[in-house]
Amino acid sequence: MSNTSFFDEQKEQSLIKARIVEKYFWAWSQVIIGTIKRLESEGREVDSRIAYIDLFAGPGRYKDGSKSTPIKVLETAISNPDMQNRLVTVFNDVDAENVSSLHEAINLIPGIEDFKYKPQVVNHEVGENIVNTFNERKLVPTLFFVDPWGYKGLSLKLINSVVKNWGCDCIFFFNYNRINMGLGNAVVKEHMNALFGEIRADQVRQQLKTLKPEERELTVVEAICEALKEMGGEHVLPFRFKHENGKRTSHHLIFVSKHVKGYAIMKDIMAKESSEQNQGVPSFEYNPATYRQPLLFEFYRPLDDLEQMLLDTFAGRTITMQDIYNQHNVGRRYISKNYKDALKNLEAKGNITTDPPVNKRRKNKGETTFADSVKVTFSPKQ
Repeated sequence: MSNTSFFDEQKEQSLIKARIVEKYFWAWSQVIIGTIKRLESEGREVDSRIAYIDLFAGPGRYKDGSKSTPIKVLETAISNPDMQNRLVTVFNDVDAENVSSLHEAINLIPGIEDFKYKPQVVNHEVGENIVNTFNERKLVPTLFFVDPWGYKGLSLKLINSVVKNWGCDCIFFFNYNRINMGLGNAVVKEHMNALFGEIRADQVRQQLKTLKPEERELTVVEAICEALKEMGGEHVLPFRFKHENGKRTSHHLIFVSKHVKGYAIMKDIMAKESSEQNQGVPSFEYNPATYRQPLLFEFYRPLDDLEQMLLDTFAGRTITMQDIYNQHNVGRRYISKNYKDALKNLEAKGNITTDPPVNKRRKNKGETTFADSVKVTFSPKQ
């Protein structure tokens, strides 16, 4: 699909999306490089390279001069000597004009010549050939970004062809409106089946027939997340973007990883980029209207819900804060700070006891801390 106006001006949502990718790329690369260095120091034979691949890269800059994701990623990497010597980048776009523009924008980056591996800019259509190429290779640790205009080329096979290997994570754009319409369109049935898997796609088509709009969205996003998990992407995290009027969803950015460490890092990044919080619990949503409209979220108190879930789940057990978080947070939008706040509330109410207790723990800016190592004993179920 061609969209000649998309790169005229960078929208607020595009800026947030690029920032999430840029932040995760930096955090991911530091974890992976640190692991590679440790293996090297132990005398282990290991490939020293890491990679960033963007299959729908665009022209590099918007017409208003704003930088798009490829340029931001390269600028992030260029300031770090480890990345200069280890990072391999591949940028693809099916549009030859975008490829030419991106190539020019990359060459204008100050210090771009310092990279050991020159950025590759290629011009291919994303399809079975690329999937087969990735499947046949054992990839170095790779952050894979897939941001198509709609859904052509986006498939479970494509995502799995990358995340199958160690250190490989994927972030992809999920255009909810186009996919919602596509599920009922026989003309694009093949693309929908590639994205969800044929059996699941048929199940979703049946479910959507009787659902209200808000239920349709939850069903569609849940289906793609479940498909990714079944494929082996154990940790899946969606982040929703609303249209500028704040009333309808524009798209989701979905993160896929096989490792809980990547999940935890991305969760913190998405939490900080959320446009609203309720009781400190992030929405995992960017809604431009949030800053212009009053909120009525106190009708729903998510931290109170977390407190009750913890009492039910860990009744009669003694367990550290870190283990509580690790065992309970996956698949939920609570971050580490939310668990600590909930446990402090339960402690104040006498529902739990702690070791060390509140009067033995240090204070930070007048507030008692709750370290990851604190042991929590929950009362038995009544």
